[in-house]
Amino acid sequence: MTTHVTIIGAGLGGLTLARVLHVHGIPATVYEAEASPTARAQGGMLDIHDYNGQPALRAAGLMDEFRRLVLEGRQAMRILDPDGTVLFDKADDGTGGRPEVLRGELRQILLDSLPVGTVRWGHKVSGVRALGEGRHEVTFADGTTVVTSLLVGADGAWSRVRLLLFDATPEYVGRSVIETYLFDSDTRHPATAKAVGGGALFALAPGKGIQAHRESGATLHTYVVLTEPQDWFAAIDFTDAAAATARIVREFDGWAPELTALITDSDTAPVLRPLYALSIGHRWDRAPGVTLLGDAAHLSAPNGEGANLAMLDGADLGKAIAAHPDDVEAALAEYEQAMFPRGTEAVAEGTRIYELLFGDDAPHGLITAFTGSAEGMSHA
Repeated sequence: MTTHVTIIGAGLGGLTLARVLHVHGIPATVYEAEASPTARAQGGMLDIHDYNGQPALRAAGLMDEFRRLVLEGRQAMRILDPDGTVLFDKADDGTGGRPEVLRGELRQILLDSLPVGTVRWGHKVSGVRALGEGRHEVTFADGTTVVTSLLVGADGAWSRVRLLLFDATPEYVGRSVIETYLFDSDTRHPATAKAVGGGALFALAPGKGIQAHRESGATLHTYVVLTEPQDWFAAIDFTDAAAATARIVREFDGWAPELTALITDSDTAPVLRPLYALSIGHRWDRAPGVTLLGDAAHLSAPNGEGANLAMLDGADLGKAIAAHPDDVEAALAEYEQAMFPRGTEAVAEGTRIYELLFGDDAPHGLITAFTGSAEGMSHA
């Protein structure tokens, strides 16, 4: 029978793997650097796709729990010009294949589905090394160690486990996101709430954009995107929220006030999130007893697929291990054979999406992608 599986990282991918293994009666332990499930906010909305994220949840036996999390109406989408003109407006008619949920709530149903003690919180990895014959030693910041014969790196963009397989450093993609929130927007910011609508907003221009999503209730979660080198952002003091906000909003001079209010009226301090990706088409030679999933394996610029792919990786790996209970290497080889091409596709798609969003033809390239017509449509 397959040995105990050691998973590094309690993100969606690592937890999906642990859950699918549990469904098949295979024990696993997940080691997570964060001190608790609530140590930090878990991000915003995720659209869970019917071709990757949902099949992963089905393999985990959690579709009913997932459906209860879905926020109705959030698949609506609109594209605006910087002056506030609605160029494209698509309502959520209930037939889309990408229902929206809050990332934190999705993570919680995965955590709740695992036996108590599966996740070991407060275990930050400080080093990993191969011991031979497929065995590896993981050292944690507190000096403790664990030795395992099946190690899975689900530890994200800056994976320590990745170093066992190939030497690659994520590279800055040339853009960064500044994250803000407006709470109780329907009452306190009605013009901005109306501009965003019931789902997602894209207000775009070449090299920059304001993207927002209506989350639970009247919360508007905004991602301000700027194409600038890291030195440009380093010159901004993000510990001074007012000064940082003033500097960022200057890049949107002349934009409609209901759009710039997503920056200037934020109820939270602006948070800078540089974007990184691994190179397209990388892969590694099969190494005994270790593999990667999610961003650790195929980090791309955000394109709506990252969380879905991480969960699909976790589900596929879990199913492969269950299908080869006496041959770990066969399981890992089968998993990687399917994972490599979809990881390559995800990185390439991330590049393509960002060209549509922020290229020289923005926002019309994106409208064309949706409608086949640069004129789009308006139901405003």
